[in-house]
Order: sequence, then structure tokens, then C-alpha cells
Amino acid sequence: MTVHAKARHVLIIEDEILVAFEVEALLAEQGFTSFDIADSPADALAMAVAHPPDLITADYRIVGGTGVEAVEAIQSQLGHIPVVYVTGNADQLRGRFKPIVDKPISPRHLAEACARAFTR
Repeated sequence: MTVHAKARHVLIIEDEILVAFEVEALLAEQGFTSFDIADSPADALAMAVAHPPDLITADYRIVGGTGVEAVEAIQSQLGHIPVVYVTGNADQLRGRFKPIVDKPISPRHLAEACARAFTR
């Protein structure tokens, strides 16, 4: 399954670098071609402003805050950007945010979540 044809750049908001690299590899298989990795809300906002993403993946708990805070800050500056939450804390997000992919990451669930993010 591939994502939206024009989507190429992803901002991965994740403070565990091995998980960030896993997300990057799985998204590269879906056709994304460039990536930034941020581990805090401040870094995420700075990276998004410097290189606006076509997609954001965000963990819930990150250095100095949450992925939700990072996404809200980015979207307040740049407008709507599709988001997929990739987290081991899905219980904190369910009912408020979609799509959500639980850790450990299933490649199929991540691909499906990305497709849903672009149809919202």
C-alpha cells in the first residue's frame, strides 16, 4: 500500500532513535523519500517550519512534552498536516485522535493508518 502520490517528506516525532529509524524504514517502503526526526516539541516545530512535512508521525511521550503538543504547535503555524500517532501509550489518545498505531509497530497497520490520515 502506498500513500498519496504527492506526499514525500515526513517529520517523525520520536525520542527513541531506534524506533524513529524503524518508522523511517517502513515509510520509505511506502514511497516517502525524505525524513526529519525530532525528539521534542521545540525541535519538531523548528524542523517543520524549516522543511514543512507532508506527513507527521508522533509518539505520545517525548522529551520535554508530548507529540500532541508538538503537532498542535506545528499545525497552528502551518495549517493541517496529516498525522499518524505511533505510540505505546495509545490509551492516552484513543477517542481524541486518529489514526493511531500501537507499538510494536505492524508494517501493515502503519500503511493503513497513513492511508487513513490522507483521507481525513
